[in-house]
Amino acid sequence: MTTILIVEGNTPATVARGRAGATAFVDTLAGVRPDLHTRIAAPYAMPLSLCDLEDIDAVIFTGAAEPWSVDATEAAPQRAAFEVVLNAGLPVWGSCNGMQLAAVVLGGAVGASPNGLEVGMARDIWLTGVGQYHPMLAARMPGYAAPSVHRDEVTVLPDCMNLLAGNDHSAVQAVACETGGMRIWGTQYHPELGAGGIAAYLSDADGIFTEQSRLVELLQAIDGNPALGLHLGADARDLSPAVRASEFLAWIDMIAPAQALSPVAGMGYEQANTPHNPQQAHEIHAFLAETPPGHDRDA
Repeated sequence: MTTILIVEGNTPATVARGRAGATAFVDTLAGVRPDLHTRIAAPYAMPLSLCDLEDIDAVIFTGAAEPWSVDATEAAPQRAAFEVVLNAGLPVWGSCNGMQLAAVVLGGAVGASPNGLEVGMARDIWLTGVGQYHPMLAARMPGYAAPSVHRDEVTVLPDCMNLLAGNDHSAVQAVACETGGMRIWGTQYHPELGAGGIAAYLSDADGIFTEQSRLVELLQAIDGNPALGLHLGADARDLSPAVRASEFLAWIDMIAPAQALSPVAGMGYEQANTPHNPQQAHEIHAFLAETPPGHDRDA
């Protein structure tokens, strides 16, 4: 069985507030590819080692709700984890913070966007010449929109990364690094999250996006009524589970081709945004009890 390691991008304190980046990936995979096994790692609680990757086939680096950038001192455990995965030669997916992490470790740079926060939907995303023909974006059309919540952006791409998509807010919205044995795909937006998942980030009273809470009610309603997405620049096609998650699902099909037709095309909105495996959800929080004393940054 293919086993995917999901590397949690948040500290134990943030996860304890219900902001685990791994949750959406566990739910998405359980819903569309129940043949795959997932495991959770939490570098802010315990360093990742090569031994942890012995039976792992691919790795996901999640988004994060921490106040620091991926190049900050506080993010050293995440960078160290990415280095370990890089040395193991495993395929990588990165969403938002995960994509930024890949860029920094590979020699690029990140910084706060001069355009401020991009929350709700990243809209009017264009495809580059490379992106038009890349399998990651096969389901996308020029001018698409995707669930988004971020402050930082990639400001300098590493030499190995191809730019696949961008928009006027953040020029780097989708990338791929496929050289020297590396297979790293990533997006600045969140294919794994529905609009309700973005609303959860904005609802976190202790998070960095609270000033955007006015969008919460609209985002919560969009999953049940996709037509409302037009208020944020997203049409019903962009928000359908098959298209909204298409970049991530294309990566999954690359590392573990489905033996039969994927059920994602017929997956309903409730299925796409409802936890499918409560037992796996407990795994996300299990590391909290094992946090080394003094390792947690937050009071």
